[in-house]
Amino acid sequence: MEKIYFIVNPNAKNGSCREIWRNIEIELEDLDIPYLAFFTEYPGHAQELAESLARKTDGTPAVIAAVGGDGTLHEVVNGAASYSNITVGFIPGGSGNDFSRGFEIPKKSVHAFNLIVDKSNGHTLEIDIGKIQHNELQETYFMNNMGVGFDAAVAKDSNDSRMKGLLNRFSLGRLVYVYILVKKLLTFRTIPVEVTVDGKVYKYSKAWFVTVSNQPYYGGGMKIAPAALPDDGILDVTVVHQISRLKLLMVFISVFWGKHTKFREVEQFTGKSITIESTAKVLAHADGETIGHTPLKIQACPKALKILSGKSIPGHTEELKMNDCH
Repeated sequence: MEKIYFIVNPNAKNGSCREIWRNIEIELEDLDIPYLAFFTEYPGHAQELAESLARKTDGTPAVIAAVGGDGTLHEVVNGAASYSNITVGFIPGGSGNDFSRGFEIPKKSVHAFNLIVDKSNGHTLEIDIGKIQHNELQETYFMNNMGVGFDAAVAKDSNDSRMKGLLNRFSLGRLVYVYILVKKLLTFRTIPVEVTVDGKVYKYSKAWFVTVSNQPYYGGGMKIAPAALPDDGILDVTVVHQISRLKLLMVFISVFWGKHTKFREVEQFTGKSITIESTAKVLAHADGETIGHTPLKIQACPKALKILSGKSIPGHTEELKMNDCH
């Protein structure tokens, strides 16, 4: 059996992840499964731990499982993405959990745990990830999506909000995103932005946001890129521009069902290589975590990550070869 490492964020979902981990520990002991567990102590620690563990495996197949929210998983992926021998697992313990939606990972921790220790319950998938070059060639990977503008501002304020912790106590953490979204809608100013997709340039004088997606969900269940497939070797780009504040609110209401694409102010593209530039620096996020500002270069990395999933993705992976993303 592969070595299993758990990286636990004890503060996820206002500390309720501690209880999730206690239940997992009981299961591990009952099944007599050897493992090592590590607890994060500060932002970025999960990435450091994942990279250190991946390096120490010396090429031997191993599983690194994140126990926490999408932010914890984002860090684990960034630590492990360069190591082809690592398979990433996820036990959701956050408030958004868009990754678990996209890959049908059960909400109940014990069921998600079973995907990790009993491969017959799920599938090992090779999925694409996106690589962002930013802040003078610093690199960040994303498995869900990244974006600039309005959605990045909402994500930052949501993560910083004290209200999130309070609502998490009642399993209502997703509502803080909606609250911040409506609040930000009243004050955010549109931005001039230039988006290049596989060499083709698109210019927008009044853009609200640009989102690049690897799978459909973001923002705690919003279906921002309904057609996105995480194994097709391309990324899905969504641009919202030249739209009134009231109509933008309608867009965000319809996005939960993926119907926002019918608005003429919503444009979508697909591509492997994307750049986002603006005359002024615009805030950017990756998987809901603030990473800096424009300009940005984004590249699709086909079959770059192995994950444990609750579903099998039909498709395109046999036709793709992993490019030089690392």
